[in-house]
Amino acid sequence: MKNRHLIARLALPFAGALLTTLISPARADVITDWNQRSAQIVGEARIGTPPAVRVMALVQTAAYEAVRDAASTSSTSPHAVEAAVAGAHRAALTQLIPAQRTAVEAAVQGALAGVPDDAVRAAGLAAGERAAQRVLASRAGEMPGGADTYRPHTTPGAYVPTTTLAALQWPQRKPWLLHRADQFRPGPPPSLSSARWARDYNEMQSVGGRESKQRTAEQTNIGRFWDYSLPAIYHGVVRSVALQPGRDVLSNARLFAVVAQAMDDALIAVMDAKYHYNFWRPVTAIRNGDMDGHDGTERDASWAPLIETPLHPEYPCAHCILASTVATVLNAEARKGPLPVLSTTSVTLPGAARSWNSPDDFMHEVAQARIHGGVHFRNSTEVGIAMGQRIGEWALDRSAAAEQ
Repeated sequence: MKNRHLIARLALPFAGALLTTLISPARADVITDWNQRSAQIVGEARIGTPPAVRVMALVQTAAYEAVRDAASTSSTSPHAVEAAVAGAHRAALTQLIPAQRTAVEAAVQGALAGVPDDAVRAAGLAAGERAAQRVLASRAGEMPGGADTYRPHTTPGAYVPTTTLAALQWPQRKPWLLHRADQFRPGPPPSLSSARWARDYNEMQSVGGRESKQRTAEQTNIGRFWDYSLPAIYHGVVRSVALQPGRDVLSNARLFAVVAQAMDDALIAVMDAKYHYNFWRPVTAIRNGDMDGHDGTERDASWAPLIETPLHPEYPCAHCILASTVATVLNAEARKGPLPVLSTTSVTLPGAARSWNSPDDFMHEVAQARIHGGVHFRNSTEVGIAMGQRIGEWALDRSAAAEQ
């Protein structure tokens, strides 16, 4: 199956006699439970945000395929779909992050504890593995080969930091849904001679610094909360919707697959723009404020951001494009009925949970967090939000077109 058909299949209905069994509300949590398990396993692998988002896209697509296949290949046992979803996760996760095999096997055994029939368990696991292998095969070759060719900007003999940058090959990846990585590439960041640049610079210098007296305690907490960027923090927001009463396993499988594929494409698109424009981060700009040619910016030689600066260029904001992509998909779910309060937790602010009354509230908090965290200028957050909305709408349009 070609990968271009994977998103189209998200719109196809169940077939066969298992329809009522598989989509009953009592069965709706198998996908959601596995989403939480797999997000935790991926986080513990410590592979970085872009690779983790890619893994989750593959895993959630495999899970969706397994749910579909269960309708036509399983017995009528109500446990068949549980085994198929477990098999898909086992096959995908152990191949993508083999170092986590022990954790994956433990999760599979826990998930199958309520499946007493050995024959159903074996058949379901095999069906799920076949679905996962089909998805993995469809994405073979989507990661570019060859050596990293990034060229640090420097003058002969001058030292520059030597830490490897993140996701250098992402702009060369094959997207799931987009035609190409630069499909929604925005225009350039503000000119350093512009009034917009000075406004953003001075705002950042005032509220984004580690020692800022202008940032409130709440803003500091938000900045630290959204220092975390791995899939779990975003998928937690999606689970708020997936856990609503009355949702079924097919709807949730489809929702997580659309979100995960769109998030992966969002990172491909944003890394394309980041490495195309190569715009400096606030810590670089503010410590070199006497070199930007603007009289309205003042250098602060010791300025440092509230949180650690990510290892890729500033423009546009990657957190913002992810949040906006997720929010756009969830806003479409709101057209089917009222959404619950959205919430999630963060590793970088332990013990705290944040909640929002709407996807847009969530999206805008993420953008503000990156300003108060000291890592993104306001214009970058606005551009990131606009990009995410376009990618989310594109994903939804692809899915809607497949339904017709």
